[in-house]
Amino acid sequence: MRWVTYATDAGERVGVVSDDRIHPVATDVTLVELIGRGAAEMRAIGESALASASHAVPLAGARLRAPLRPPSIRDCLCFLDHIRNCQQAAGQPRTLKDAWYEIPAFYFANPSTIAGPYDEVSISPGSAWFDFELEIAAVVGPAGRDLTPEQAEEHIIGYTIYNDWSARDLQLRESPLAIGQAKGKDGATTLGPFLVTPDELEPYRREGKLALHVEATVNGRTIGSGRTDAMDWSFGEVISYASRGVDLVPGDVFGSGTVPGCCLIEHLSLTDPAAFPGWLRDGDVVELAVEGLGRTRQTVRASAPPYPLAPRHNPDRRPAPSRVNRAPSRLPYTRGLHEVGAGVWAWLLPDGGYGWSNAGLVAGEGASLLVDTLFDLPLTAEMLAAMREIIDRHPLTQAVITHANGDHTHGNQLLGEQVQLIAAAATCEEMRHEMPPEMLTAAQVAEMGPATPYFRERFSAFDFSGIRLRLPDRTYDRELTLDIAGREVRVTNLGPAHTGADSVVHVPDAGVLFAGDLLFIGCTPIVWSGPITNWITACDTMIATGAHTIVPGHGPVTDPDGIRAVRGYLTHVIDQADAAHARGLTFTEAIEKVELDEYATWLDAERIVVNLHRRYRELDPAATPELDQMTLMAMMAERSLS
Repeated sequence: MRWVTYATDAGERVGVVSDDRIHPVATDVTLVELIGRGAAEMRAIGESALASASHAVPLAGARLRAPLRPPSIRDCLCFLDHIRNCQQAAGQPRTLKDAWYEIPAFYFANPSTIAGPYDEVSISPGSAWFDFELEIAAVVGPAGRDLTPEQAEEHIIGYTIYNDWSARDLQLRESPLAIGQAKGKDGATTLGPFLVTPDELEPYRREGKLALHVEATVNGRTIGSGRTDAMDWSFGEVISYASRGVDLVPGDVFGSGTVPGCCLIEHLSLTDPAAFPGWLRDGDVVELAVEGLGRTRQTVRASAPPYPLAPRHNPDRRPAPSRVNRAPSRLPYTRGLHEVGAGVWAWLLPDGGYGWSNAGLVAGEGASLLVDTLFDLPLTAEMLAAMREIIDRHPLTQAVITHANGDHTHGNQLLGEQVQLIAAAATCEEMRHEMPPEMLTAAQVAEMGPATPYFRERFSAFDFSGIRLRLPDRTYDRELTLDIAGREVRVTNLGPAHTGADSVVHVPDAGVLFAGDLLFIGCTPIVWSGPITNWITACDTMIATGAHTIVPGHGPVTDPDGIRAVRGYLTHVIDQADAAHARGLTFTEAIEKVELDEYATWLDAERIVVNLHRRYRELDPAATPELDQMTLMAMMAERSLS
């Protein structure tokens, strides 16, 4: 039989499905109560309902709920390949510890957050890495204790689809506690649409195992598929193990664990992040199909941010070094909106380190132009709110994106459709291949050995959830002149340098230049793309504009002397790298020998690692291997701690 629970105007009701119609049983009875009466009586009640078709309702129009509200839920990890795949996704070996082969693992899930097969599911508050997991579940019928595996199999009264919704970043953050699953797992568990009795599934048994084909899709795209007979531990074994010294009761649910490949995290690759299908976001539709058990279809919805909790004092933690941007400034270097010229404003975010970037606003008579957005949605919303009075009088019509990095693009989605996004063509292309925004959450939650405090300190303040990267609507190659309600604004791509394309925005009548990340003032530039000589040339070009007020991508507002200081640093990098290379030093040896001199006091001086690597690649690419961003970041963290 296939049992369901469905909603009526008078409340929830239980029924048996036959020929696409639901045949209800008596009112005011739950499926757990029926299960408690035993398999024989449950079957008799079902047959009686099937014999009476007078109150049957069409299955297609029914509002199905979870078939049962279980007294307890244990989610097991019966597919060891799922565990191996997860370890590989985290950059660890696929080899499992002996315990996985000796003990059938399980943890307790939350019975109060059961969801029906078509219910909307909210993303766990604070999570940017929301995932689904396709499983099946066995439901205990008769109560039992100290069962053998054979007895445990006989105690199974039915099976259903099980979706273990998971907040992967919260899981990672909680993992150092080493006390099991917590907020990463208790957001929601889906059961349904049916509870299918074992006799219905006999045609699918192969050598004593249920061999059900499964498939998981997101927005119609297949994420994974497989068969349930790949289980390494059987339901009989895990139920037997759980019953040791414990009374199992009617309706207890045992999840199988994820069918390998049928979740998002298994498809994560640290070496190829662009191939990752992405974590679940607001509006995504997840469908799970299991042969013999039916199909679930659920829409994911955003949730409100969690109420923050202040951390406790850790007496064993080394205090973070003081961070003060000591660069001279033409204006007070404070967070917020500053007028830097007639009808021109800069939005500043001290201290100018990772993610603390600047943006700008240029107003004409009845229209305005934005220069860049910020690293996350809350920061961008704060900036736009502060600009509201101006853009109400001079509506925002265009926005220039200076380059592809997330701290200048992640807020793009908050700009209305009427705002035309403009960027260099190479910036647009680079944005298509940037690491997905939510992957930056790894810096906040993943354990990265000695580098962990470095990443926590620099990225913990940002919220990478809910970001949907909006690409430019209009691109250009090298130069573009915009008319902002009668006001000339010149946009020029001076890259590649910091990134593959780096645009500056010049407002000639105000003498203001927005330099993007071609300028870091009081903090160390970082040459992700290069060549470094091209960046030096870009500095000369910026000086030649004649602008007297310069808004950098990071750091306080400056003047042409600020550009000259950055030029001096880049020249110093070339001199140091070339001298080390001439002495036969490798890139890693040069890191230890380089002298930063007056630039040692700039914030994030450890970025010399990336800059030396870039210069060495320019000098001798055959002898200097290309390194990915994460590897270089880890090397910077190591240098900062030395």
